[in-house]
Amino acid sequence: MSNELIIKKSSSGIEIALLSDKKLTEFHQETVDSPFQVGDFYLGKVRKISPSLNAAFVHIGGEKDGFLTYFDLGPNVRSLQKFVRMALDGNRNAGDLDAFELEEQTVKTGKIGSVLKSGEQLLIQVMKEPIANKGPKITCDISLPGRYFILVPFSRQVSISKKIGNAKEKARLKDIAYSLKPKNFGVIVRTVSEGVALEELDKDLRELLRKWDELVIGLRKASVGQKVIGNANRVDSLLRDILNDSFTQISVDDVEIHASLKKTLDKYNVDSNKILRLYQGKLPIYDQYGVNKQIKSLFGKNVPFSGGAYLVIEHTEALHVIDVNSGNTSFDPSDREENVFKVNTEAVDEIARQIRLRDMGGIIVIDFIDMKDPKKKAALHQALRDAMQKDRARHNILPMSKFGLVQLTRERVRPAIEIATSELCSTCMGTGRVDSSVQLIGKIENEITYLWENMNQKGITLRANALITHYFKAGLPSIRMKWFLKHKRWLHLETDPNLPITGYELINADKQIINNSL
Repeated sequence: MSNELIIKKSSSGIEIALLSDKKLTEFHQETVDSPFQVGDFYLGKVRKISPSLNAAFVHIGGEKDGFLTYFDLGPNVRSLQKFVRMALDGNRNAGDLDAFELEEQTVKTGKIGSVLKSGEQLLIQVMKEPIANKGPKITCDISLPGRYFILVPFSRQVSISKKIGNAKEKARLKDIAYSLKPKNFGVIVRTVSEGVALEELDKDLRELLRKWDELVIGLRKASVGQKVIGNANRVDSLLRDILNDSFTQISVDDVEIHASLKKTLDKYNVDSNKILRLYQGKLPIYDQYGVNKQIKSLFGKNVPFSGGAYLVIEHTEALHVIDVNSGNTSFDPSDREENVFKVNTEAVDEIARQIRLRDMGGIIVIDFIDMKDPKKKAALHQALRDAMQKDRARHNILPMSKFGLVQLTRERVRPAIEIATSELCSTCMGTGRVDSSVQLIGKIENEITYLWENMNQKGITLRANALITHYFKAGLPSIRMKWFLKHKRWLHLETDPNLPITGYELINADKQIINNSL
């Protein structure tokens, strides 16, 4: 499988399209006015503690306060509180954790009121961006992600990615992590670390420690509600998480982003000259690579996927619903169950793709075409699990219910991407009803007759859509000719493709509009 990143700079921000074998599989948007990004660090102030929710609302500079639950305090929150007090008091040794004495860890069953108090200043990290009318979800269990490691302050643990299956490699990476990490720092070893040389791992950890020093310096200067340091931008974060040997090309249409990406790729020891391209073609970059065409076809309410079958995707505040429809797929009457199973399994790949593409989060309900065979239901459930393995977001898939529904939950980090692929009809204004051709022609004739006979207007021009003007000219005799024989006056016609199908304008000899349907 080959992967390509197509990056477009626009006035509102950056758009990133990930293509796998030329098919759009992920689409990200980063707006310049977005107040919070996942991974950003802020100095907050506890505004209100809610014992009933076992949570606190923390002011971090936005319209909505950040929401901090007791479970998101993390076990090392007391050490973090001590560190923040030292940094804000100007203690020069606050960032050096070698001499730092860790505080006692919190218990999982505690109450937030016993840990935090109103008015307290707190270092927090954004977990989830604001969604709908909710503020950002935040955490005190802070971490600094890198290419190969995730650095966790105030911890002593080393964790290895479960996706690394080789026992010897796990042991090697664990030994390296323990030898490299400073005192009172924990480390999570990422999947991409498998097989990476010691020098590269050491380089990555040093970069994370440099970022930690940057955080400490920023905290000393920060005021409440101010960002201390930001996470990497969306492009760098995506490359950090998914860059591998399958990438064949990264195309970008902006010089500054191109230069930034070159530095990032060089940092990861990737030959930027081979895969990084500055696009300078005449067509917009998304048109050149067929991204716009795929966006228009994939973000609608109805999404076709195979042989006339299609998905219906609905978004609500509480959940997302995906309905599988066979459409005009032809079934073999002798084995309907097998045909239904085939359509459902073909739908699975498109469903997994759509979930990633739209970045759906929360509860997702999938209504497959009804099947009776328990073995086929189990096979379909496994097919969905396999298809979702490519998804980096945490998710959980429940077995199919007796009503044929599959429920899954997916980590909600950012608002789901919704792109309008339709607009309100300018003719019917969404009602779905327009005048019939007989009504329309009769209406136009009455208006023109009144202008000719009662207002003594001459040289009248009818400006309308091409369908209407052609209707008046077609046939022998044409409608226009019949009117001339009846009224002894000639109607001039002018085609305007910008007018709606049933829209028209009547213009006098002085080129003034004297009547219209708009």
